[in-house]
Amino acid sequence: MQLPAAEPYKIKMVEPIYLSTRTEREQWIREAKYNLFNLRSEQVYIDLLTDSGTGAMSDRQWAAIMTGDESYAGSSSYYHLKDVIKNLFGFDYFLPTHQGRAAENVLFSALVKDGDLIPGNSHFDTTKGHIEFRHAIAVDCTIQESFEPSNLHPFKGNVDIDQLKEVLDNNPIEHIPFIILTLTCNSSGGQPVSMQNIREVKALADQYNIPLLFDSARFAENAWFISQREAGYQNKTIREIVLEMSSYADGMTMSSKKDGIVNIGGFIATRRKEWYDQACTFNIMFEGFVTYGGMAGRDMNALAVGLMEATEPDYLTSRIGQVQYLGEQLSGYGITVQQPYGGHAIFVDARAFLPYVRQEEFIAQTLSIELYLEAGIRAVEVGTLMADRDPLTRENRYPKLEFMRLAIPRRVYSNLHLDVIAVALKNLYDRRLEIKLGYRITQEAPILRHFTVELEPIAM
Repeated sequence: MQLPAAEPYKIKMVEPIYLSTRTEREQWIREAKYNLFNLRSEQVYIDLLTDSGTGAMSDRQWAAIMTGDESYAGSSSYYHLKDVIKNLFGFDYFLPTHQGRAAENVLFSALVKDGDLIPGNSHFDTTKGHIEFRHAIAVDCTIQESFEPSNLHPFKGNVDIDQLKEVLDNNPIEHIPFIILTLTCNSSGGQPVSMQNIREVKALADQYNIPLLFDSARFAENAWFISQREAGYQNKTIREIVLEMSSYADGMTMSSKKDGIVNIGGFIATRRKEWYDQACTFNIMFEGFVTYGGMAGRDMNALAVGLMEATEPDYLTSRIGQVQYLGEQLSGYGITVQQPYGGHAIFVDARAFLPYVRQEEFIAQTLSIELYLEAGIRAVEVGTLMADRDPLTRENRYPKLEFMRLAIPRRVYSNLHLDVIAVALKNLYDRRLEIKLGYRITQEAPILRHFTVELEPIAM
């Protein structure tokens, strides 16, 4: 008999969590104005809001923290991290930032101008926010299969090459500062981009003399999927795949709180000295001196270890296997989710789950609130609320998919916790036809509204 798979680590420290009553949760979500971001952490039993900064660091990472060099300039921790980034990604130039959106802010301040277009594969919320804040336009060129939850295409994060070429042919090249690939593609369900597609995008970018930028927050998970699904890569190591992926890019932004397995941190890395020189000024203005940016030396040390741990095959097999474990349970209950299962989260098709709730009443947000009320589980809406308003018309943008994302923190929850999530959703699914009304907005910010929006339920 084959041995069952187990986590490639043992637990050294635990953190208590509290299972509240439904009466308590009804009061708390009402006080939070029906925005799950407004809940206090102790009001949440199982927290799947995000996998960003919520992972558990290893003993090696905690040990590295104790040797951090907090020098303002020339910190040895900076040079240690710089060496790891060079060896792992091949980029010579590197700037630390306090997290991924800070890296976007710094680099986009140097590169993105009013009227620009940034084509890519389903830009995530902060990426699109930083583009639109600069009065530029994010152009989604993701393949059509990405928007078909039951389609088993192995690389749903891929760019549609013909669509990308059409964008490049029909717009002034001087207004396209770069093409961006998000690895894995969060908005499409944590779906990977194939190496073949990366090469094709790079070839097209070179043809038009346009740089290629990666959003590499989940680069290791993308490399794992390539190793599992793409011909010719089964015998390559994860680090060999990562290095090849990066060889096609001119630079990358990184939220280290994902595949860096740290609680804070990010960076910009590039092979273009002119990008580095331009970004240095903004990094000093917004983040800090070039050898610490927004990070303490101890956090750079922890990140240097985390990047290497994230590219270990046993870790990735366990991490992605846990996400797939939850996906298989939900599929077994007849719940429609994005397939194949993604690398960091399960994305529940809220429109299929709640057929009576109208899209303008925020279907995925409604489902997320119901899940919290059912079992104290916090998820996040990836749908109309997150899609925000069109910056010109100020009308709601209605995306093709209404997802509730269940993001699994790294090395935090056991499969028993995932069993609770699955049963809670099964209970909701059994009474889904009773849920017919959603929510309306009572207050919202002009951009990235989903973080601070206030809502109220629509009465009968």
